[in-house]
Amino acid sequence: MMKNRGIAFKLIALFTVSSSLIFLLVFGFNYYSSRRMIEKNAEEIARNLTLSTVNRIETITRSVQKVPELLAYFMEHNSYNKEELLRTLKAVVEKNSEIYGSTPSYEPYAFDKKIKYFAPYYYKDKGNLRLCYLDGVSYQYLYWDWYQIPKELNRPYWTEPFFDEGAGNILMATYAVPFYKTVAGKKQFMGVVTADVSLEWLRDIVSSIKILKTGYGYLISKNGMFVTHPQKELIMNETIFSVAEAQGNPTLREIGRKMIKGESGFSPFHSIVTGKLCFVYYAPIPSTGWSLAVLFPQDELMADVTRLNRIVVGLGVTGVFLLAIAVVLIARSITKPLRAMAAATETIATGNLDAELPPVKSGDEVGRLTEAFEYMKQSLKVYIQQLTETTAAKERIESELNIAHEIQMSILPKIFPPFPHRPEFDIYAIIEPAREVGGDFYDFYEVDDDHLCFVMADVSGKGVPASLFMAVAKTLIKANACQGFPPNETLARVNNELSRDNDSAMFVTVFCGVMHTKTGEVLYANGGHNPPLLLRNTGEITFVETAQGVVVGALDDMVYTMERLVLQPGESLFLYTDGVTEAMNSKEELFGEQRLIGELTALRGKPIKEIICTVKESVMVFSEGMPQSDDITMMILTFRGDTIH
Repeated sequence: MMKNRGIAFKLIALFTVSSSLIFLLVFGFNYYSSRRMIEKNAEEIARNLTLSTVNRIETITRSVQKVPELLAYFMEHNSYNKEELLRTLKAVVEKNSEIYGSTPSYEPYAFDKKIKYFAPYYYKDKGNLRLCYLDGVSYQYLYWDWYQIPKELNRPYWTEPFFDEGAGNILMATYAVPFYKTVAGKKQFMGVVTADVSLEWLRDIVSSIKILKTGYGYLISKNGMFVTHPQKELIMNETIFSVAEAQGNPTLREIGRKMIKGESGFSPFHSIVTGKLCFVYYAPIPSTGWSLAVLFPQDELMADVTRLNRIVVGLGVTGVFLLAIAVVLIARSITKPLRAMAAATETIATGNLDAELPPVKSGDEVGRLTEAFEYMKQSLKVYIQQLTETTAAKERIESELNIAHEIQMSILPKIFPPFPHRPEFDIYAIIEPAREVGGDFYDFYEVDDDHLCFVMADVSGKGVPASLFMAVAKTLIKANACQGFPPNETLARVNNELSRDNDSAMFVTVFCGVMHTKTGEVLYANGGHNPPLLLRNTGEITFVETAQGVVVGALDDMVYTMERLVLQPGESLFLYTDGVTEAMNSKEELFGEQRLIGELTALRGKPIKEIICTVKESVMVFSEGMPQSDDITMMILTFRGDTIH
């Protein structure tokens, strides 16, 4: 029965019946099919128009190419004097209407051993045929592209359009053909024969292209330079790529790339002139390497489709209105139980989990939703009770951790300078736990009037276990050091104490040293810790040479080596834990020892507090907001010397 069907089924059945008749009439016309048909016709027309124009230009350029090729052949295979050459050249220019001018330009002394430059140039000037000589001095033809490129390529070449100042004095393109002579059995380059073509006829051909109201064509050279265009300021001043860059138009740039590669294609893009969306068809001119593009404005092509679309929109609006009436009537019959559910859930949302839900009258989605809400109510009651208990426990744990943090920090020296009455040395340290409590610690204290003990350590693990192990280790180290035991003996005794009944298998790395405050002599032992850095007066920063002893607390009866160094007045020891060098950024790169040395080098001569604070800030910046994975602890001990004696 319909009563027990789902809401989706009801909506689909009623919506399909009522909407099918309406939309069958409204959307009888297929807009997209019409658009595709027009686009296909436009592409065909554009292709035919473009190719016909290309063929016109190609026919002319091919005929122009034959002239210098034949002239080059004539000069290579015949003997002639100056008068015969000039007569032939004059006839060539005079009888070929497409050619503006022509010259056989010789290599120095190639035409006559007495004449260095010989380049007679016949050209048309306002209907008159004129002769001038390119003297190679005021007009250094040897260095023009139309001479150099065919010479180097050893083949004919169409130049880029250029303004021939000093010769033709017009905007032209040149087809240049190298010619040779066989001398002593060897082929020798003699010069270049040219045929100059005025670009005015190209403009006339391209500007004759008229498409609808605002369509047009344009021609670009092999390098993308505009040869013709409705906007005359672009001609020979801009390339298709510079315009694309100025307009931020990647589509135009891509079309330009394909055009200079000699490809053909049909593509939509925005007109440079009108800014309207157009279709463009482009094709190469094989002889010159140039490319022609023809634009069709889309709005003009799609005018009929647009009118049809307006009719469809009008019918659609009417249909939607009628459909809205039908949906409202349908929705009222379906959503009545949903509205009752919404009212009940709003009451529940305020926190009243005892609110009554509407009775279940059917097995559809509304009925199942009501049952789900009833189950949710009961689950929420249980969850809130459990959450309340969990939150209270969490707050208690957080409070205890905060207290533990304060206790842990309180057992570390934190008043600086710690010995203001001792000018022979200075010391500063800082610790930044990764969690509320951590396993790193530092310590320093006077063993007697002439000896200062200092410690840097890192307990394995983190959190509360590490903090407890840290407290025990710190206490044991201080107790043994204050009894006068040397650093290696101190570590050995502490190791035996910690390793005894160490079921948790925790350990600590320790660097322990004792400095003679008068002489700067430092006796030290290393229990698996990072070797400190020695900051010398010379600016050199090196790692302290140390035997890498076994970590403290792991195994019984370990032997630690005592070593010695002497600090000169002004020299310092920089002690740290691996939380500094192993800090990681988002690229999974480590801060590293070399970056640490670089930071310390840059901070040479700064106060020790500023040095440590700056290094800490550098580590934080390097980490780029990544969560701190390990405790960060640093300490600097500076020996100043006996300032009394």
